[in-house]
Amino acid sequence: MGSSKKHHGLVVGLDCSTTATKAIAFDRDGRAIARAAEPIALRSPQSNYYEQEADEWWSSARKALKELTRTVDPLRIKALAIANQRETFVPLSQQGKSLRPAIVWLDERCKEEVEPFARRIGKDTIHRITGKPADYAPVVYRLAWMKKHEPDLFKAIGMICEVQSFLVWKLTGTWVTSWASADPLGLFDMRRKAWAPVILAALGLTSRQLPSLCCPGTVIGRITEAVSSATGLSSSTVIVAGGGDGQAAGLGANVLSPERAYLNLGTAVVAGVYGTRYRTSRAFRTLCSCSDTGYYYECSLRAGTFGLDWLIKQVFGIDFRQQPDIHARLEQEAAGVPPGSGGLLHLPYLCGVMNPYWDMNARGAFVGLSSSQSRGHIYRSMLEGIAFEQTAAIRAVEKTIGSTVRELVAIGGGAASKLWCHLFADITGNDICLPGSTDASALGAAIAAAVGIGLFPTFAEAAGNMSGAEKTIKPDRKNRKMYAGLSETYQRIYPALKKIIP
Repeated sequence: MGSSKKHHGLVVGLDCSTTATKAIAFDRDGRAIARAAEPIALRSPQSNYYEQEADEWWSSARKALKELTRTVDPLRIKALAIANQRETFVPLSQQGKSLRPAIVWLDERCKEEVEPFARRIGKDTIHRITGKPADYAPVVYRLAWMKKHEPDLFKAIGMICEVQSFLVWKLTGTWVTSWASADPLGLFDMRRKAWAPVILAALGLTSRQLPSLCCPGTVIGRITEAVSSATGLSSSTVIVAGGGDGQAAGLGANVLSPERAYLNLGTAVVAGVYGTRYRTSRAFRTLCSCSDTGYYYECSLRAGTFGLDWLIKQVFGIDFRQQPDIHARLEQEAAGVPPGSGGLLHLPYLCGVMNPYWDMNARGAFVGLSSSQSRGHIYRSMLEGIAFEQTAAIRAVEKTIGSTVRELVAIGGGAASKLWCHLFADITGNDICLPGSTDASALGAAIAAAVGIGLFPTFAEAAGNMSGAEKTIKPDRKNRKMYAGLSETYQRIYPALKKIIP
């Protein structure tokens, strides 16, 4: 191939997240040439239930692609790959119709099914096969809930789709998904790279009710003529297997060695350390990399920016529509508060805790409140608490795998917070790298697409070329020393509270 950008064309990363679908066209150097986005409605029919209409995944993707192809020549777009919200699924009938609304990853309805189902197979067995300790996040427990509470609908299941396989079906007419989208379902054998018969049998399902599997970067097929008309894409556009948005973000951040980890400051705050060996530990959950080899040892805290929004809406009583700049104002107030928030510590377990305790019923807390503290203290303590939590989690991963993380690549919406990134540098003691692209998940999908059509021979070369330049935030030595002591105090909070609130 020649080296001209026109000859190489463009690749599209289609990022279907919890609240929107973004379509971004990247060139061979990882520069975003055009972009479009369409919202997806998120509904909560009752407390802790979260649902979406699967058809809205497709309608938002179709509209975003249609807008994208109005601003860039469709013939330049050579391939498309998908990054998808994880642990969200929809059951379809034999005819491909949604049997019920999709159950979204935030949903907690299956909590009571986790223990009995995990015990039925064996907690250690589930962990060994899927890479994930028993927890309500994987789809397997939502399927157990559906079987118990919606038995007639469960019996009618013809196909179980996560977001990528649903969109691939709409685009190509085939039922296919990648390892990196399948494994968060909790039905996937991580070693064999196949659906796990023992888990499917416990649910009364078969692999025929699930899409075919392939490695990220695999060419799945071309779009249909009907899709070409609906989206504006050329009928020659190739669809390539992508992955879950977390793993895709890791690839987009060029996290392909153990010395470098991604730090996704989003609705949930997630850190991922790369490794070539399949390992399991209660210190992390194990996920397939959005590349041809490797895994991510991932630490996840459900209440990231979700917790900050909760504080603003439910505690401070502020309406975002009336004060759209409230995050910036609170950050300014928090920046005026000395490190340590005047002795106030926050335990960010508003939605339970995953690693290392795997306690679905854990609760959050503020410890050290006094009348001298302002809302700036409270807001800063939440930012610090999340950083304390992820610091402990990353150190536990390092101890388990015998490797040291040197730098964290901050991605996601929260990475735009200068204060939060500096706090993470000071509390973790790691350099915080800020990539040029804030759309790491879409970029990671685009990298998979680029490899799939041969623009690069390897994922490492593609990620190195397309991830772009970075800025680096260094830890402040004085703050680092002070925060080291507070980190030790922070880690004693949950064990102490557990004795009081079991």
